[in-house]
Amino acid sequence: MSTNNLSYNDQGGSDSAVEVGQETTPTSSNAGAGFGLFSTNFKKNDDLKEMLESNKDSLKLDAMKRIIALIATGKNASELFPAVVKNVASKNIELKKLVYVYLVRYAEEQQDLALLSISTFQRALKDPNQLIRASALRVLSSIRVPIIVPIMMLAIKEAASDMSPYVRKTSAHAIQKLYSLDPDQKEHLIEVIDKLLKDKSTLVAGSVVMAFEEVCPDRIDLIHKNYRKLCNLLVDVEEWGQVVIITMLTRYARTQFTSPWKEDGLFDENSETAFYESDEKKTKNGDEKKSYMMDPDHRLLLRNTKPLLQSRNTAVVVSVAQLYWHLAPKHEVGVITKSLVRLLRSHREVQYVVLQNIATMSIQRKGMFEPYMKSFYVRSTDATHIKSLKLEILTSLANEANISTILREFQTYVKSQDKQFAAGTIQAIGRCATNISEVTDTCLQGLVLLLSNRDETVVAESVVVIKKLLQTQPTQHSDIIKHMAKLFDNIAVPMARASILWLMGEYCERVPQIAPDVLRKMAKSFTSEEDIVKLQTVNLAAKLYLTNSKQTKLLTQYILNLGKYDQNYDIRDRTRFIRQLIVPNEKSGALGKYARRILLAPKPAPVLESTYKDRDRYQLGTLSHTINTKASGYLELSDWPAVAPDQSVRNVEVIEPVMIHLYFYYPCPLITQSSSEAESDEEKSSSQSSEESDKSSSQSEKSSSESDSEQKKTTKKPPQKKTVKPTLRLNHTFFLVPVLLSVVPVSGYTVLSQSKCLSRSLFSLCILTPCPLSCAAALLQVSGPAFVPEKRHDLLHRMTGKGLSAQYQFPRQPCLYQPTMVSVQISLTNTTDHPLEQIHIGDRGPTGLDMHCFNTVECLLPEASVTVSLGVDFNDSTQAANFQLCTKEDQFSVSIQPAVGELFLPATMTEQDFRKEQGKLLGMNESSATITMAAENTTRQPISRQVATVANLGVVPSGQDNIHRFAGKTASSGAVVLVTVELRESSAALITINTEKSVMGPMLLRDLKRALTRA
Repeated sequence: MSTNNLSYNDQGGSDSAVEVGQETTPTSSNAGAGFGLFSTNFKKNDDLKEMLESNKDSLKLDAMKRIIALIATGKNASELFPAVVKNVASKNIELKKLVYVYLVRYAEEQQDLALLSISTFQRALKDPNQLIRASALRVLSSIRVPIIVPIMMLAIKEAASDMSPYVRKTSAHAIQKLYSLDPDQKEHLIEVIDKLLKDKSTLVAGSVVMAFEEVCPDRIDLIHKNYRKLCNLLVDVEEWGQVVIITMLTRYARTQFTSPWKEDGLFDENSETAFYESDEKKTKNGDEKKSYMMDPDHRLLLRNTKPLLQSRNTAVVVSVAQLYWHLAPKHEVGVITKSLVRLLRSHREVQYVVLQNIATMSIQRKGMFEPYMKSFYVRSTDATHIKSLKLEILTSLANEANISTILREFQTYVKSQDKQFAAGTIQAIGRCATNISEVTDTCLQGLVLLLSNRDETVVAESVVVIKKLLQTQPTQHSDIIKHMAKLFDNIAVPMARASILWLMGEYCERVPQIAPDVLRKMAKSFTSEEDIVKLQTVNLAAKLYLTNSKQTKLLTQYILNLGKYDQNYDIRDRTRFIRQLIVPNEKSGALGKYARRILLAPKPAPVLESTYKDRDRYQLGTLSHTINTKASGYLELSDWPAVAPDQSVRNVEVIEPVMIHLYFYYPCPLITQSSSEAESDEEKSSSQSSEESDKSSSQSEKSSSESDSEQKKTTKKPPQKKTVKPTLRLNHTFFLVPVLLSVVPVSGYTVLSQSKCLSRSLFSLCILTPCPLSCAAALLQVSGPAFVPEKRHDLLHRMTGKGLSAQYQFPRQPCLYQPTMVSVQISLTNTTDHPLEQIHIGDRGPTGLDMHCFNTVECLLPEASVTVSLGVDFNDSTQAANFQLCTKEDQFSVSIQPAVGELFLPATMTEQDFRKEQGKLLGMNESSATITMAAENTTRQPISRQVATVANLGVVPSGQDNIHRFAGKTASSGAVVLVTVELRESSAALITINTEKSVMGPMLLRDLKRALTRA
């Protein structure tokens, strides 16, 4: 029990062990019945069950952590399922996450209990937290019960439209689970896949392509419109998603593009003139060569995958390599060589797969890897299978120029203590001798010298290889045959003895004195030989009987008699067949006349080929290529089409934004009718056109019940507005500032051209910020948030709110109600057993604070949650927004306290503009401090993450590695906020903040110091 107690304390701590009543001393009388986690006692998990049923979230959280730790160590925690599933509706986010992790693991095993919680999972699919929504969908798809297929289908469709890319990614994973459970849902799932394929998030791309490959890999038409998007997103997709997408695009390209390997465009690596030859030169037939024109989409795929050869993930590099091998022109494939050789420094498992791919490539393209030949030299620490692959590659790379170097390397390998590797080396020498005729004699002489080696394995393999080589030139090597006959008595390996006997029989006429003597020796030891040796002995006897019956007739009859009663039926059958064939008698028919032609027929020389020669029929990098057998689920590469399909199917219609010029007087918070009235003082025609525009906009706001004819009348004669030239009034108060807006047409709104005035409906789409002291803020381009914190703040506790719970967070999105406001999301939860009605905002304060309230929530059911949005103009201050959250019966005073970093809008600018604006904000507008950075925060990515966590700022590109810049502007006044983090020696850093808001600068500096110094 001491080990149980130690494990238990490691998981939960000694205090927890005492608290749940665990035995802590091995000397206790009932130590054998302790509650250790790894005990075999039936009460071993009672303490965890008690903790899970406790009213304290801290105890439940501690119990779940220990249960997950149990699962991680491979222990079975399925008996805790009933106790765990009770907490699936917990309000504690951390606890709920762990419960979902447990349920994903055991939902399939405990289907009946999991089904009882389906309603909870369905409610969780509407949870404001994206992790909870995704976890609920993951658990729901793990319950493998056909009865809930419709529920899963509905959940997947809803998740596919979720705002969070993480939830959409989870829905793509759920598609594969649902398809394996019910293949009849294929058509509905294809619709969801088609929708997700159009998603622009890099987080979703890899998962949806994996679902595509599992459900409908033959639906190439779904890829057409998304092909270019996938190519462009590829570099930003997570690594395993890149592997899936590259494999899919390889198959796609083989069906949509013509072959770049055609005769007219083929690159001959053995001829230097083939590449540099002028296109104007004519062929032998007098026809002009046709230049191969690659499809732009084909080139796009090759260009966007090439940078991934530098990936740290081996699978990505191999995927790109196979793509180039199967799709790129011959002269461009060489770019993958260095990347593949780089992978040989990795683990032996990685080396094995990479070397297999290189072995297949090196057979067809020797020149690719010849410059890196030394990388394939065998090391003493290599495993046998790695050595064999390197040997295979070296043999394939051998040519007249490097054969001497390779043979010297092989001489060392033959002496290896690894017998299997030494035998493989001798076979490699034989292949080199066959492929390169210049070294055939040298190799034969070297192999003959190995016949005197003390190692039987080396001698046996040498005999087998020599036998194969002698078949190519038998007339020139009778001396070698004689030498092998002399060594016959010293060779004990059956295969080697059988090879020598075959040589004696095949070329018995060239050694007429030696062959009968070898047969005599075999007659003595026939009964003790191996079966393969006996079969060759019978063959030798038959051949000698036909060529030299005078000397070997009696020996042959003796051997045939021994074989007639041998225990092996193959030898008995062979003996009876040979006797009837060569020994004439009354029963033998016409077959005896052809005995010499049958037994002494000339045999073709064996071809020594690589075992990897036929593996190119499988796609490189696949399991089928590795095992040289078609694996389940393998999708074959199609042949190149003779004529390229229509490439217009990949064209996507792009809605170009309408560029609108607006002119307004500074300062001006928003462009309203007063702007047009001001312009009316200058031009009457402008005033008339604005009035007509207002009329048309009011008509557009009427109900949809109006007839189309009336709408046509209102738009029949559009007002003709004269172009207002921008004029600059340099007085003390106002001057005219031009602003260029890019407006994308949206259904339901009328987009007017430059010659028309903007309608009010369009103004609801435009977010304009007031000009600060310098006009730079108006020219800043507001960007999306770099980071959105998931932290929630309590607005109203359920005890204080009589069952109504409220939490708020800052989504860091532009406020839809007014651009000067900060967007706030509030999650309202009803924890009572009765519905709450008419939830709304009551009195507000302070009086100068502008707030846009959310619409009244008419009814909130028990245990239900709803998320609402409101906008607050904090006036660039961290002063709390106080208001009353009211129901039909009660009023509760609450307040929203913003952090200073939530009052900004991120912006992008060039480094030059950053320095220019920073030079204007010095002195009282600058705050700085020197800090000691945490060791984890000394690189670009952690610094950007920490700054983005503290403040909603955008990243400014920097040409210096030690200087990091961030920019933004305040939401209310649009004042520029510039942050600089300059790294110095010994983890020191200088933080500088430039802004005209002298109060906000020091507050932001304080928060950044705390974040960057904290590990």
